[in-house]
Parts: sequence; C-alpha cells; structure tokens
Amino acid sequence: MAMAMAKGRNCVGLDIGSSAVKMCVLKSTKRGLTLLAFDHAKLPPETIVDGALMNSTAVADAVGVLLDRNKVRTKSTALSVSGNTVIVKKIRLPLMTQEELEESIQWEAEQHIPFDIQDVFIGFEVVAPKTEQGQMDVVLVAAKKEMINDYTTVCLDTGLDPLVVDVDAFALQNMYEVNYGFHRGETVVLLDIGNAVVTMNVVTDGVTMFTRDLSLGGSDITEEIQRQLNITYQEAELYKMGGGPGTSSDEVLPQEVESIIQDKAEDMAHEIQRSLDFYAATAADSQIDKIAVSGGTAAIPSLVRTIERISGVKTELINPFRNISYDDSKFSPDRIQRWSPIAAISVGLALRRTNER
Repeated sequence: MAMAMAKGRNCVGLDIGSSAVKMCVLKSTKRGLTLLAFDHAKLPPETIVDGALMNSTAVADAVGVLLDRNKVRTKSTALSVSGNTVIVKKIRLPLMTQEELEESIQWEAEQHIPFDIQDVFIGFEVVAPKTEQGQMDVVLVAAKKEMINDYTTVCLDTGLDPLVVDVDAFALQNMYEVNYGFHRGETVVLLDIGNAVVTMNVVTDGVTMFTRDLSLGGSDITEEIQRQLNITYQEAELYKMGGGPGTSSDEVLPQEVESIIQDKAEDMAHEIQRSLDFYAATAADSQIDKIAVSGGTAAIPSLVRTIERISGVKTELINPFRNISYDDSKFSPDRIQRWSPIAAISVGLALRRTNER
C-alpha cells in the first residue's frame, strides 16, 4: 500500500475567495501537467468577512455545484486561507534537526505570534539553512483553529476530504514556479489582487523573503461606483468589469466609472508600494526585478498599468495555465485566457498531492 501511495495523486484545488469559489483539477503525467477541470461559482456578498465564514451554506452550495457540474470524483482536496487571522513570519533559529524543531516550534511560535497558542494551528518550513553561521531561516505559519475548522467543515459537508490547508501566498508561489520558474538572483513580487484581500509574496532565488495580506481589493472599487452612481452593488460590479446594465442611453456613465476605477487603482497601487517600501527597508538587497499579478481584480487593465507606473518595475499579468496542457475541444484558448486572472491560487492548490502534508 505504501508503495502505491508514494507518488500520490493531485488534490482538487479549492480556492474559497470572498466573492467566488474557484476549483481546479490537474493530472500529473510523465509529460507534465494536464488540466482536467477549472470552474468557478459566485458567492453572495458578505459570505466571507475578513477571512471568516459568515455563510457556510452558501459556500457549501457553490462547492456542490462545481463538483456536480464537472463530475469531479476525486475527494482529496487542498484549500488555502489568507487575511488577518493568518500570520506568516520568517524567523531565524539556531541550526537543529527536524525532530528538535518539531519539539521547540510551539515555544518559538509563542514568542512571535500575537494569538493564544492554544487557539492556532502551527505550520513551519525550513527555507534556508545557513550552516556557516550555525543558523537557519524558518517560515512559521499560524492560523486560527476556528477559521480552519470552518473551512474544512464546509469541505466535509460536500463529501470532500480536506487533506492540505495551505496559505494563499504559498499557493501563488507554487503556481508561479511551475509556470515560469524562479531564476537565480531574481526577485519577483507575486501579487494576487482579489475582491477583499491583496496577497503579496516577495520571492528571491525561489525563497520567500516577505509576505503580507493587505485588506483591500476589487470590492473597494465596486462600492465606490455604487456610492457615486447610486446604483446596486451588482450593477456597479458590471460597470467595474467593463459591461453595464443599461445600454447606450446612459452615455455619460462610463466616463465617471473610468475615473472612479482610475482613482481607486491609484490608491491600491500606492498601498502596494508602501508595502514594497517597507520590504525594501528591511531587505539586504532591495532590488525588485518584476511584479507578477493575478486575481480577479487584476483583470481590470488600468490596474496593472498603474502598479507598473507607480512602482517603476515591469509588471505583468500571470498566466497560471502557461505550462499546463489542456484539451482544445474541452477548453477554448479564449476561456483559458478569461479564467487566467482568477485561477492562480486554485492552480497552485491543485499542484498539491495526496502524499504531502
């Protein structure tokens, strides 16, 4: 049995965001990765607030729809979490064995985490053993048990088996590595700009240097359009993405929408820049080579351009399917391109395998 398990199959990647659930199913073959399914289902507003599940029924319903619609048989699932109830910290510890680290990690975590240690799950990974100084860098992750339990319960309610709980920033990193690779000496800033959270992961030489979740996103733009034009959230959402509820009779509206989007894009880019400045002030080498952007809000073209202009760094949209083959008769290139912005984290999760922990 152990022999058969050794390879492990790909998990179902389930990205439960504040505005939609995204699902990706991949298959690993000798020739590489193949896309079996990608799909998404919208969630009603206020389903998830600050990372907390306010309406788990709505999430379970959405997941059920995705599983049925795509006839997904696999039960093993990888999920991820983000936001202010998740803490990711890089700490430097004396060099020690994995066993010693496992024994002392709770104590170390208590020094670095502002939550009661009883209330959190702790995960860790050694990222850089610096043997010459007798030290090593460890990434410490803490997430509130209550929140993790809420997310895993939703999975169990839909018949799935939540095997892996990851963090958005690392799912993003795995997705990028498979599709683009990390190059020596290169620092890439990965940004996933969602509806409520911007996840930032600064990676140098393939190693996480800095992560941060910013509480801003596409809903800020939608709410501003809603407020200024005095329309519903749904209508504002349509305008934001370039469509509109009315047709040509309201010629003046798009002009206002343009300027609202541009103002908000400026605000978001400046906020992102502040975090990059903070990173640069703490980093030994603060050179950033490129910014790679994903997330549903990244589909707004002016946003990527604005981030590039304000940061002065080459900024591009990520294609999470770049190195993944797919059946043209099942997925049109046009659909793959439309899905690209929203698929990044679910693809990163779908890379996880059943034999990992």
